[in-house]
Amino acid sequence: MGLKVLVVDDDFINRKLLQTLLKKNADVSDIIEAENGSDALDKMKQDPSINLILLDIMMPIVDGIEFLKIFRSDVANAHIPVIVLSTDDTRKTEVFDNGANDFLRKPIKEEGLFTKMTQWTT
Repeated sequence: MGLKVLVVDDDFINRKLLQTLLKKNADVSDIIEAENGSDALDKMKQDPSINLILLDIMMPIVDGIEFLKIFRSDVANAHIPVIVLSTDDTRKTEVFDNGANDFLRKPIKEEGLFTKMTQWTT
C-alpha cells in the first residue's frame, strides 16, 4: 500500500513542483492538493487515510501554524506526520512547538524530501 500525501500550499507552481517530485517516488500512490489550511482540514476529514502532510506556512485564510494548531488538537491525527516546507527559517521553533514533525527549507530538493518522507513513514 502506497503513501497518500496531502500537499498544502497556496502557490499553484509550488504544488505542481511538489507533485512532480512526489511522482518520482515509488512509495507514493496518491497526491492530494489543498491551497490553504482550511481546504487541507476539509480534505483530511474527507479522507482519513492520508499518511503524510507537506505543509507551507505562509497561506491565506488558514496559514500553516493555524492548521497545525487545529489539526494537532485532534488526537486522532497524532500519528500523521507533518513536514513543514518554508523559505523562512525563523519560524522553525514555532512550527515544532505547534506539532510539526519536521522542517524543510524551500526550494525543496528531491533527495532531502524523500529522506524525510522515509524517516517519518516507515
